[in-house]
Amino acid sequence: MPDLLADLTTLRLGGPAARTVTVASADELVDAVQTADAAGEPVLVVGGGSNLVVADAGWPGAVIVIRSEGIGWTGLGDRVSVTAQAGVVWDDLVAITVREGWSGLAPMSGIPGLAGATPIQNVGAYGSEVADVISTLTVLDRRTGAVERWDPDRCGFGFRTSAFKHTDRYVVLDVTFELVRSELSGPVRYLELARRLGVEPGEQVALARMREVVLDLRRSKGMLLDAVDHDTWSVGSFFVNPFVEPGLVPDGCPHWVVDEQVKLSAAWLIENAGFGKGFSGGREHVSVSTKHTLALTNRGGATTAELLDLAAEIRTGVQARFGVTLRPEAHLAGVTL
Repeated sequence: MPDLLADLTTLRLGGPAARTVTVASADELVDAVQTADAAGEPVLVVGGGSNLVVADAGWPGAVIVIRSEGIGWTGLGDRVSVTAQAGVVWDDLVAITVREGWSGLAPMSGIPGLAGATPIQNVGAYGSEVADVISTLTVLDRRTGAVERWDPDRCGFGFRTSAFKHTDRYVVLDVTFELVRSELSGPVRYLELARRLGVEPGEQVALARMREVVLDLRRSKGMLLDAVDHDTWSVGSFFVNPFVEPGLVPDGCPHWVVDEQVKLSAAWLIENAGFGKGFSGGREHVSVSTKHTLALTNRGGATTAELLDLAAEIRTGVQARFGVTLRPEAHLAGVTL
């Protein structure tokens, strides 16, 4: 019986794979991708499955499951370069850096998925993102067959995006992070986090305290994976916070200026368009999370079609109410929205 993608995704959704291969090293990953490409098979590379929405029909080609392991580091003065293979569990890496007193990743504690996926959408949380600390990556270019070292400038990092985001041309093999030897975090940038920590924005706190509070925050929003909590059967934030032109901010909508553009709160738009926490629109098996309006969840027994139907209703409602079009943050495989 073919493997189900539902067993590889945090949504617990997705049909069968025509073929599944699990790789345990960068060399195996390169070989598996190139073998499938040479055979003309459609390729779907899967890590932690925490940002993946797969069709009920499944995947018609090779599903390559990354399980490469290994973390190495070198230090010079107050700096340490930490290289993680693509298959390293992200939060395991964060926990190691906190334990070792390497500052830079603690605000991104609890984010699900694997290290190799973090550059793809420039993963971030609470005012930090991986683009702040990535120094180099090893990347397979499927078009040329070359394995290359990339610097951050080549990655095209932006808010939840990168040169890898909207193409399957590249496969990330490992990532190197430039961190600081310090028991303290960087300056706290995010107001909600500062409040929880009991400090003013711009202050620093102990790494262990930062990690503890971030994990508590994520847990309270259903953003910390828990097999018995259906609010975590999701891809986290389903929609990305949209950008609009200055002067087009809906009244009362929280907004920020990022790279000279105005970013809106997608959660606020969704809730104020009538889709509050727990909204299902009469659907039995899917709903907005009861803890966070940006998460669309599988309540058990759902299908991908049901989930996307809910997403489409929300997107249409926000467009009608505010004239803003929401885009999915998740990667859609074999389906469209």
